[in-house]
Amino acid sequence: GRAHAIGHVLPADRMLQIDPHFSDFIAGAGDVYSANGFDVMLHVGGPESEQTVYRRYAQSGAVDGVVVMGRRLNDWRIELLTELELPFIVHGRVGDKDDGYAWLDIDNRGAFRQATKLLTDLGHRRIGLVNGNETFTFATHRRQGYEEALTAIGLQPDPAIMTSDAMTEEFGYRHTKRLLTSDDRPTALLYSSMLFVSGAIRAAHELNLQIGSDVSLIAHDDGLPFLNAEGLVPALTTVRSSIRAAGSRVAELLIGMINDAESTEPHELWTVDLIVRGSTGPAKTR
Repeated sequence: GRAHAIGHVLPADRMLQIDPHFSDFIAGAGDVYSANGFDVMLHVGGPESEQTVYRRYAQSGAVDGVVVMGRRLNDWRIELLTELELPFIVHGRVGDKDDGYAWLDIDNRGAFRQATKLLTDLGHRRIGLVNGNETFTFATHRRQGYEEALTAIGLQPDPAIMTSDAMTEEFGYRHTKRLLTSDDRPTALLYSSMLFVSGAIRAAHELNLQIGSDVSLIAHDDGLPFLNAEGLVPALTTVRSSIRAAGSRVAELLIGMINDAESTEPHELWTVDLIVRGSTGPAKTR
């Protein structure tokens, strides 16, 4: 009675999920699906609502389980999938709710706390944040980690140098240029994604600012194969966790749940590595 298929549902208003992060995640998951005799059923947009798709999957038996991505702070999918008794696992977490569903996440708070601390240890006191959309849990947790590191040394986070937006090159350019041309501009910038970085570098170059000297940059880097942080000039300091490895592990955990319906819901929180390179340096006195 098995479909030997795993569902991934991407709504029409979330087309940004079809990005390098999703591609790398599904590549890692796909290796595990294939090795265990499962196919991927991918639903992207279309006239059906997400709820309708999940209900159809459950009623028809089209899939044996689903992976929930793009985790939101308040996510109705958890309650619906639990009601439908359709095995599922969340890549990430839903706000601060840790129980009642299976999940794998990285320590986003810890990663950005660690990255911000590196900058404060280098003497930076004016540190800007270019974050992802904070309707998603990962971005909210990253901002919280950044704020915790600042308040730990007695600094008050300044909303004027904090922003959140879709993670694209263009927004990286716009926000970086605005921040670096502002009064009392930041001496360091922390980015929630490598997808911002090429735009950020373009803005810094236009302003004749030397990265690593005039302004320090750190980005979250999931080790995407075509965005090589080490190959930039200067090489980029990053907080790193492999999204491909996360895809593989999520697939393993979900297949384990499908094969053993009585198993305990897995909860895994991965630590994140801080890799220091040439894009960070001591704060310049002005």
